[in-house]
Amino acid sequence: MHETHWVAAELHELAGHAHRTAAEHNEKGKEGDAIWHAERALEYSEHACRLAKESQNKSGQMVTV
Repeated sequence: MHETHWVAAELHELAGHAHRTAAEHNEKGKEGDAIWHAERALEYSEHACRLAKESQNKSGQMVTV
């Protein structure tokens, strides 16, 4: 279960990196690349959220997200 939390944290870090990359591409006027990276950020973030919820449910704690 602890490993799941670590994986979720890593996915959140990847999401942050993807958001920063999207912002950089947006500043350079590369809208297509910015959108692609923003979509990856959302996917990473959603996956991390699912893992965190699963981990909490398995530990018997109530999820309030």
